[in-house]
Amino acid sequence: MATLEWQDIRIAVDDDGFMEMPKEWNERVALALASTEGLESLGEDHWKVINYLRKYYEENGIAPMVRRLCKETGLSLQQIYDLFPSGPAKGACKVAGLARPTGCV
Repeated sequence: MATLEWQDIRIAVDDDGFMEMPKEWNERVALALASTEGLESLGEDHWKVINYLRKYYEENGIAPMVRRLCKETGLSLQQIYDLFPSGPAKGACKVAGLARPTGCV
């Protein structure tokens, strides 16, 4: 198990950078995780995606399919890649504090 250190935050992460203890997620943790994706800040659309992913995950126990993510947030797949260059699974789900998706997003 690796540890991500950012400012005053220490987060246990797996080999791919996903949180080992997702219940410890908060907005500052999101910023720490975003830094590993090359994101210096998170704007309104980032938070729209992050909050949708978290809500869906809490209700369903899995990440949504990409098509649903796009439809529900009103963002195109290209816009999501513009926000999270490594994609909805690796980037967005990681920053949202979700477990590593197994194939949906």
